[in-house]
Amino acid sequence: MYESRIAAEPLLVAAIAGFPPEIDRLAGCNLSGHGFLRAAWYCGNGRQAGRTLVVRRGAAADDSAVIAVIPTAPFGPAIAGARKVAGSYWPLRGALIAPDCSAIELAQALDHPAARSLGPLWRIGPARGNDPTTQRIIAAAQMAGWTVLSRAAGTSWVIDLDDARTQGWPRASTSKRLRRIERRLATTGRVTWQLVRGHGWDAGVLADLGTIEAESWIAAQTNGSGAKFLTPRQRRGWQDMLADPILADKLCATIVRVDDRPVAFTFDLDDGPVRYGIAGSYVSDFGGYDIGKLANYRSMADAMAAGLSLLDLGAGDSGYKRDMGATEGYVLADLLFVRNRAAARLMAKLWGEAAEPSDLQKPLFAGHDHG
Repeated sequence: MYESRIAAEPLLVAAIAGFPPEIDRLAGCNLSGHGFLRAAWYCGNGRQAGRTLVVRRGAAADDSAVIAVIPTAPFGPAIAGARKVAGSYWPLRGALIAPDCSAIELAQALDHPAARSLGPLWRIGPARGNDPTTQRIIAAAQMAGWTVLSRAAGTSWVIDLDDARTQGWPRASTSKRLRRIERRLATTGRVTWQLVRGHGWDAGVLADLGTIEAESWIAAQTNGSGAKFLTPRQRRGWQDMLADPILADKLCATIVRVDDRPVAFTFDLDDGPVRYGIAGSYVSDFGGYDIGKLANYRSMADAMAAGLSLLDLGAGDSGYKRDMGATEGYVLADLLFVRNRAAARLMAKLWGEAAEPSDLQKPLFAGHDHG
């Protein structure tokens, strides 16, 4: 048992209101290399009732000694006191741990009285099944007596950009098809492209993305479900995130305009060697011009030009992703950590079976067929 193992240094574990700057320290260096998981990302629109479990090695309140942070927000009915790891749903939700933070240390932190701040149950989802942080948290939680329940949250579709370069992407047939789409679109007006990143972000750009969503199938057929920029509240959330210059540089948009009218976009996040496709849409009256495909391929070409190694398109709607050359990459899981074993047995009937770290592992990608 982990209780019998003596840590090299004592741990200082504290529950801190909000999303403190200690988060940014680990965003710069963490086990999974997720640099976008910064305080501003977790904070979202700035109005979440955030609380962060901060774990330090040693007795001093020294930021350099921070080895784990678990930022959470309320989850479900308030009376239940449940929490969830905060942040935007995609690309993932996750905690941050230092590369040298062991499962033993993390288990000790999760057994500390301050960990009661996580509530009787807390959630991470979607979580990458093959993510080393996810694996270590599951192992540590089980050592500390938590039951970890898991249910499937889909499979992410990815494109190996390094392999695509080797194969000479795009194929001649793909280039010909894209040129044909551009020529046809040009018959409707003057076509221009805008790439937004860093200092280029402003309220006007976010409003343009919202305008496209408002005139798209998302607004017409789903009442806005799945939209990212449709409402002023949604746009304020992104604007708050973009106030962090590091996030502003990581987030980018590719916008297609016809006679200055915004008609299609992709919205992406570059994190290390990976570009995550977060959102994309096009106005319905241009639906016959394949402008969504045009924007997606332009984003892929931009990622390749930037030297990125992987394009992660997320789960769902595999048709257009396969057409772009994407293959199944890794499983996503929705994890529930339950303190009480009896409650966990009841929750398992609704949520899913108890998880083991090995249950969620899957190769990152296997096989490629790039367009």
